[in-house]
Amino acid sequence: MPEDEADHEPSREWSTPLGAVAALAVGAVVMIAAALLLGLDAPGRFLAGVAAVALLVLAALGARQRPKLAIVRVEGGPAIAATRVRGRRVYRRGDIARIRIVRYPRLGRRVPMLEIDALDPDGTERLLIFGRWDLGEDPTVVFDALSVHGLVPAED
Repeated sequence: MPEDEADHEPSREWSTPLGAVAALAVGAVVMIAAALLLGLDAPGRFLAGVAAVALLVLAALGARQRPKLAIVRVEGGPAIAATRVRGRRVYRRGDIARIRIVRYPRLGRRVPMLEIDALDPDGTERLLIFGRWDLGEDPTVVFDALSVHGLVPAED
């Protein structure tokens, strides 16, 4: 469902912290300055430039996709609004097949990720995966908030 069909502002929302997005942008500026001012050889300038572009892309994505996840009210009931690269999608309670916490191995430890299985209006199945970086908060806390709002379907 397009974003403009939501009844009002989100009651709760999560996104990448603005401080992290700003740090990425500052890092990109530092890498550009390093490439131009440090007298690096051609391969060094190239690598610094690639790093700067990568940091700028990450900062732009983090700024563009705000909020990443929100609880909104649609037609009197709670729904999930997820912002991705192509825009914002709203999933009503009936569009959500499953929401769960899955622990993935990362750097020698298991990190919680929030998985949402949902159905687009055209019938396409979507798997949305959010980590701490995406949400700015522990995914288990977000899961609990979604559960309190009645958005987590019962497990089969």
